[in-house]
Amino acid sequence: MEVINGHKKWGFQGNPELNASSISVSGVLTKLMANRNKDDKRPTIPLGRADPTEFPSYRTTPVAPDAVADATYSYNFNCYPPTVGVAEARRAVAEYLSKDFPYQLSPDDVYLTAGCTQAIEIVVSVLARPNANILFPRPGYPQYEARASCSKLEARHYDLIPEKGWEVDLDSVEALADENTVAMVIINPSNPCGNVFTYQHLKEIAETASRLGIFLISDEVYGHLAFGSNPFVPMGVFGSTVPVLTLGSIAKRWIVPGWRLGWIVTSDPNGIFHQSGVKLNLPLLEGIIDDVDFCMKLAKEESVIVLPGVTVGLKNCLRITFAVEHSALEDGLGRIKAFYHRHAKMK
Repeated sequence: MEVINGHKKWGFQGNPELNASSISVSGVLTKLMANRNKDDKRPTIPLGRADPTEFPSYRTTPVAPDAVADATYSYNFNCYPPTVGVAEARRAVAEYLSKDFPYQLSPDDVYLTAGCTQAIEIVVSVLARPNANILFPRPGYPQYEARASCSKLEARHYDLIPEKGWEVDLDSVEALADENTVAMVIINPSNPCGNVFTYQHLKEIAETASRLGIFLISDEVYGHLAFGSNPFVPMGVFGSTVPVLTLGSIAKRWIVPGWRLGWIVTSDPNGIFHQSGVKLNLPLLEGIIDDVDFCMKLAKEESVIVLPGVTVGLKNCLRITFAVEHSALEDGLGRIKAFYHRHAKMK
């Protein structure tokens, strides 16, 4: 702390990453409003805002505030809610989204957030790890870059092709992705382009991501606001091809951005997000007593560390994490295979 004329000078500095990401929609709009001609007597026409709620033509249905009022006056929801959200609300979101899916979502697939902005912050923060990168669309929504910058997660941008209705340049995705790519973000319907991806193009995106071994984050906050010839199709329809995290909120379709209710939904019918335990078939192994014995001998003989299932309440299972470099994963699985053959009982 610096001292000037006998007084201490506070040396507080904000997060420089936040300053570097200060080119936000709201920040630029504030500057534009401040730059208006004060002598112009005409009313300002706000064509740059994404919040239409100040206009009488854009009011949500009276059913919505009546329901909120009833819930408030019931005094049933003044307590601390579960971290993942109130069970009834999660069930309602699951039922609503399932109408467009070929399978039924469970309330356990739904995590409620304070708007879609918090959903972005949570997902990007969770994915951040040393040397990791994430793929964002260009043009895109700047909140993603801001969050990635704060989390020290490298942002890589694939192109949207204007001549093809702003479709994803899948060649640029292939070129950008590597073993450190954790996910690919799509925004559909698009912000800021306004286009809606066709079913066929979404299928191609899903197949590309699956081939690259990365999952998809689908920002669908504008879901069903489709005014062209392409109907809105949720990315979760292709959850059996590639795991999908869907981000959404009630803000746009129901015209209540100030209510700050959003969600993260997992679309993963194959359970890939949850694949972490391997069951041991001990009768097929020679000299292995249980999962702890397996892990101890594997560490000694092959220098590979896996977690015995008993540590997480699953006796005689193995917990294997895949969050390592691809080359290391291949090497490690090869060593486990060699260890297995060495201890396999002769038929």
